[in-house]
Amino acid sequence: MPSSSVSDGRCSPPGACYVVTAITTHHFPFFNHHANAQEVVRWLRASDAEKRTESLAWVVMPDQVQWLFRLRKHPLSSVVRSLKERSAHALHQRNAARGRIWQPGCYDQSQCDERQLLARATDILSTPVRAGLASGLHGYPFAWCRWPV
Repeated sequence: MPSSSVSDGRCSPPGACYVVTAITTHHFPFFNHHANAQEVVRWLRASDAEKRTESLAWVVMPDQVQWLFRLRKHPLSSVVRSLKERSAHALHQRNAARGRIWQPGCYDQSQCDERQLLARATDILSTPVRAGLASGLHGYPFAWCRWPV
């Protein structure tokens, strides 16, 4: 179920794994433009570099981002808010645009079973294949996984 916002009061301890799906406003295919998709990738990587997250897999689709990660030192609400705010700000500057990039809130799911992380990562990498944007798991330029699949 989508949340209107990720609750600040929610328990999201360091080390917990989540899959988050953030969708663009009105499902606009904002990330069909490679420079826009690369900007989101930059902020996904920045989250890891800043020790907010440890990314396990992600895909930037034309109208959404799916991200599997382990929390490090910040709560889930802060991580999601940071990604959306920072990427939106950069995209507004890059495109001299105004308006909302992201829908409020996101879909999130806790991944409690460590044994299922690779399966979930493979599912994320398969998203462009299912959408007809790639012919195989490694054929889409805006998808990444920490494990060889």
